[in-house]
Amino acid sequence: MVDFDPTIINKVFEHTDPVEVKPEMIKRFCESLGENNPLYTDPEAAKKGPYGGIVAPPSFAVTFRNGRHFFEHVPRYGKRGFDAGKDVEFVAPIHVGDTISLSSHVKEIYEKTGRTGTMVFVVIRSTLTNQNNQTVAHIDHRFMNRP
Repeated sequence: MVDFDPTIINKVFEHTDPVEVKPEMIKRFCESLGENNPLYTDPEAAKKGPYGGIVAPPSFAVTFRNGRHFFEHVPRYGKRGFDAGKDVEFVAPIHVGDTISLSSHVKEIYEKTGRTGTMVFVVIRSTLTNQNNQTVAHIDHRFMNRP
């Protein structure tokens, strides 16, 4: 069983400064993906839509970055490891003019044994909130380590 200090679970270790979502940010993101949904790209059509204006595609949430200290707080087990993927939960739309902040904490640490041996997984949860302190997304960053 992996040994770790249980007090690190759910302890927020990082909170980023807010980033204002500007129309050109959403536009460039949509262009880079070839996204052409009018709710994300056409101001006139978006006004008639369910959000009353342009919103970002859900995947836009992953463009917000953790701060420079993020990896200093990811517990390490062994000398080898890699990014084992991300899970994203979209909670609410991101609107033009929103200011998005991100806070991160260790969500869980668990051990698995696979065909190549023991692996320790560390899951860091980043929560994105807007200026109204409304959660817009959760991103779980999964890291695998070889003890």
